[in-house]
Amino acid sequence: MMYLPQASLLFLNTFIFICGEVIQGNCVHHSTDSPGVNTVEDVSNAKDESKSNDTVYKEDCEELCDVKIKITREEKHFMCRNLQNSIVSYTRSTKKLLRNMMDEQQTSLDYLSSQVNELMNRVLLLTTEVLRKQLDPLPHRPVQSHGLDCTDIKDTIGSVTKTPSGLYIIYPEGSSYPFEVMCDMDYRGGGWTVIQKRVDGITDFQRLWCDYLDGFGDLLGEFWLGLKKIFYIVNQKNTSFMLHVALESEDDTFAYASYDNFWLEDETSFFKMHLGRYSGNAGDGFRGFRKEDNQNAMPFSTSDVDNDGCHPACLVSGQSVKSCSRLSNNTGWWFSQCGLANLNGIHRFPGKLVSTGIQWGTWTRNNSPVRIKSVSMKIRRAYNPYFK
Repeated sequence: MMYLPQASLLFLNTFIFICGEVIQGNCVHHSTDSPGVNTVEDVSNAKDESKSNDTVYKEDCEELCDVKIKITREEKHFMCRNLQNSIVSYTRSTKKLLRNMMDEQQTSLDYLSSQVNELMNRVLLLTTEVLRKQLDPLPHRPVQSHGLDCTDIKDTIGSVTKTPSGLYIIYPEGSSYPFEVMCDMDYRGGGWTVIQKRVDGITDFQRLWCDYLDGFGDLLGEFWLGLKKIFYIVNQKNTSFMLHVALESEDDTFAYASYDNFWLEDETSFFKMHLGRYSGNAGDGFRGFRKEDNQNAMPFSTSDVDNDGCHPACLVSGQSVKSCSRLSNNTGWWFSQCGLANLNGIHRFPGKLVSTGIQWGTWTRNNSPVRIKSVSMKIRRAYNPYFK
């Protein structure tokens, strides 16, 4: 269709040329019949008719050309719009594809990074365990002697032979199962059941409620015995237990805090802690300096089970806090808005500053809390003449 007007015009011009030649030829051919004036009139009429036809053909050509140009412009605009839309759509799909690819790659990198960190932690734990077993003089297998607790074992076996410190199996009253514990048979007469120990920061204390409930760690190294096990030990009939907290600073100085009549309420009360009289040289960290520091008679809290009394929030050093556990890097303790003591806080390595750590805020030096390197919590029966 684009070449039709030109072909038609050529055809018409050819036709006119041929027709003109034919007419002219006829006129010349019959010149003998119509001499003079007739011949001149025929030629003049032919020229006028040719001019008229040329004008008509020119007008038709211009109209066809205008139509052709208009159609061509519309086609170009249509094609440009389609091309532009295609480019926009392709750009969007390409960006989305790149984003998806980057997200997948980032997810893979995060997963690999977490796996590497986990493997490094395991290697570190294994290395530390190997070194510890090479140096640790304590027995590595439980002594197959059962008792209600370490004090009971000490009183039973100690009358016959010296009872060594180490792992023992106990079966407290009220418990539905026996379990292993670390017994310290040397410190202040022995008979101590160790319920918590921090030494080198290898064991992670950033745990949820279920871990603090059942216990975690290595009884030969760092560990938390477990709220249920502690509850079974200190809530036996006709017994009273004392709690001893032993602290060691980064410059190798020592302090302690002791409490008589230590016991816990049951799980329905979130193992609310109760303490008797304090004695020691580290200060009464559980009760603190102010009334709002008092952590005695407070339930246990973790990041997923919040019982710290900050509802909806409490003010700690000018900071609004909704969860004491989260403030203490998701560790578990008997928090109270949030208190001065947290022996389960993130371990402070020597020479390194950490925002939170093992805390016992009443042990101070030059009006500043002492930085704690290691700590242990142990319990022993307190002999009470009123018990039979």
